[in-house]
Amino acid sequence: MLRNNGQLEALLKEVRACTICTGLPLGPKPLLQADSAAQILLVGQAPGSKTHEKGRPFDDVSGKRLRGWLGVTEEQFYDPRLFAIIPMGFCFPGTGQGGDMPPRPECAPAWRQPLLDALPNIRLTLVLGQYAMNWHLGDRKSRTLTDTVKRWREFWPELLPLPHPSPRNIRWFKANPWFETDVIPVLQDRVRELT
Repeated sequence: MLRNNGQLEALLKEVRACTICTGLPLGPKPLLQADSAAQILLVGQAPGSKTHEKGRPFDDVSGKRLRGWLGVTEEQFYDPRLFAIIPMGFCFPGTGQGGDMPPRPECAPAWRQPLLDALPNIRLTLVLGQYAMNWHLGDRKSRTLTDTVKRWREFWPELLPLPHPSPRNIRWFKANPWFETDVIPVLQDRVRELT
């Protein structure tokens, strides 16, 4: 385990020094966390401007909702031995017409597989939003995010497709009350088992 974590630490150092993307509005500042002991992997999209500013993934309203879904404290959430947080893009990509831009396309091909390979103990992968679902589910995902999340039992207990916890998705949460009643309690039980 120590050898694996030493390799992972070297890789994380490389990632945090990454400058592959050009033209990032706030400059490069890769945000992620990992430890080879982690059993839960969180896969989001890319940091927002607030998390970029604070220097911690999910250190915003989305993160508060996500921690509520998981049933964990902030201290637990930011313990890399419990949760690896490896988004599809590591830096804030900028803002577009409907909100934040998609994760930059350079990031995942350069870093994703080596990071996943360095996490040998992952037993649950939480896939948040369309970009993460495209990578982690590929052809197994449905045409819509809602349909994919409704099929969550097909991927359970190793993987769970989730909507992004963003406040922009309030309408989705209200239209899909089954998510809070059916999925969240099962997720919290599994998180308790693994943390």
